[in-house]
Amino acid sequence: MWTKPGTPIPIDASQLVVGLYIRLDLSWDEHPFLTNRLLLKTTKDIAIIKTYNTDGLLHYYPDKSTAEPLTRIKLHTPKADAEEETSALIQAAEKAALVQELARAEKAKKDTARIQKDAAVRADRAWEKAASATREALANMPRSPKIAGEQLAVLSRETAATIFQGQEILLHLLGDKKESGPQFHALNTMTLCMLLGKNVGLSQEELSDLALGALAHDAGKAQIPVQILKAWPRKKHEEDFYRQHVQFSVDLAAKSGAFSADALAVIADHHEALDGSGWPGAKRNVSVGARILALVDRYDRLCSPEASGIVPLMPSEALASIFRNQQDKFDPNFLRILIKLLGIYPPGTVVKLSDESLALVIAPGPTSLQPKVLIYSPELSKEEAPILELSNVPDVKIVEAIQPGTLPPDVLKWLNPQQRLSYFFSVRAAQSS
Repeated sequence: MWTKPGTPIPIDASQLVVGLYIRLDLSWDEHPFLTNRLLLKTTKDIAIIKTYNTDGLLHYYPDKSTAEPLTRIKLHTPKADAEEETSALIQAAEKAALVQELARAEKAKKDTARIQKDAAVRADRAWEKAASATREALANMPRSPKIAGEQLAVLSRETAATIFQGQEILLHLLGDKKESGPQFHALNTMTLCMLLGKNVGLSQEELSDLALGALAHDAGKAQIPVQILKAWPRKKHEEDFYRQHVQFSVDLAAKSGAFSADALAVIADHHEALDGSGWPGAKRNVSVGARILALVDRYDRLCSPEASGIVPLMPSEALASIFRNQQDKFDPNFLRILIKLLGIYPPGTVVKLSDESLALVIAPGPTSLQPKVLIYSPELSKEEAPILELSNVPDVKIVEAIQPGTLPPDVLKWLNPQQRLSYFFSVRAAQSS
């Protein structure tokens, strides 16, 4: 359980001791620490802070601290006093070396932030372009299936080529998008299908068919009344009609002439299950692409339900629910890989860190327990808040996932974790040999 820090109390640098949880009111890029709020763990942390002019810029939180500040003996205002206090902790030569180390650390932090921001911007721009094309194609498919099908086919081929040839595929949680429409679920499923498909070794052509099937798998829902799509639970006749969206989607895709037999099979079988409980055909043996889409579609719908009567699950809860309650329905190897790709704490999960800070997972990391997180920093805008790659800071770990409903309203508004999850990818291009 995460609790909001209490009222901060002004403190002087001369009062710092290990165990204080402090707020440093410098700009995030003016110091080497990962965040502006931190628990002082070593005397070096204190020495670093004392190299800066922190008059009026230093506070501590009693509720988050495990120690009491030293009694303030004299004002910390003259520069000579600051130099004297620092020298009492470290020798002059050590201080000079520390200053150089801090400069390198600050530069490295700025460089990392720039790289992260550039990758996120690329993903966001790519999503906007893909969303525009997908929204237009899905809207036009009932009227102009050939034109719409070709639009989706072009996007699928481009995406498959990018994913197949890319050296490293980075998944990004996008900021909240104000518009709505079927393009969100279509692009979410396509993105995760591409990551999973690449990981299991699909060819570029197979990836293209899978991408195309993912984009159009719900195209037939345009022929289902909204009141049925949103209803939950559905009456039997409503559910029967709802399930016809699969055949409607296949028919529209077939009319377009842009879908291969494999792409059509992905659409036709994306609600089938390995235990025979799926629909519409109760098939146990379906294509690799259909098995991938079935799993990804279920995960995304648990996080972002279509029906208004279903409570969305946190991403970590969605994965856990599939693993515990529905793993017989999905390919166990694909489920294992999806969990590995997304991590124990998938993008969109709110987490508490071992330094008492709160964060939003925005991208998977190299291991399941070390994702990339956005640190809750209410003094900053979300765009300016620090991003932390937990794989680079082994002393900071995730303690637990936090239910968004338990957070104070202002914290929840800043993090905005359950505003329709949207994610897309950026690619680190393969290096030429």
